[in-house]
Amino acid sequence: MKLHELKSVEGRKQRNRVGRGMSSGNGKTSGRGHKGQKARSGGGTRVGFEGGQLPLFQRMPKRGFTNIHRKEFAIVNLDALNRFDEGTEITPELLLNEGVIKNQKAGIKVLGNGSVEKKFTVKANKFSASAKEAIEAAGGKTEVI
Repeated sequence: MKLHELKSVEGRKQRNRVGRGMSSGNGKTSGRGHKGQKARSGGGTRVGFEGGQLPLFQRMPKRGFTNIHRKEFAIVNLDALNRFDEGTEITPELLLNEGVIKNQKAGIKVLGNGSVEKKFTVKANKFSASAKEAIEAAGGKTEVI
């Protein structure tokens, strides 16, 4: 293949080169029209600007607050534990390595969605009452870290 045999990728659009003479269709004012805020370099308004009218985000009532000390837990349901062999000690590290959870966040909470067919020793930061009941009913143990 030689340099003159190269062809452009089909469907690839060439960028519009503005300000390159009147015959280009985008010369002189480069498609920006005459004067005004939008014609200037760096001109334009910020996101949410409504032409001087009080913006929507300021008109809305303030409500509630965000707790900066909130702890978010990675959630694991009971049916996700069935992939492990009977008698396995399920720890946060094991769940992370197996891909059951993507990251540990502030800890792990086991919820009672689904059912457990095998007996395990589950180590987590929190358990819902139904999850604890189901694990112990299957003959397993729960341990709060």
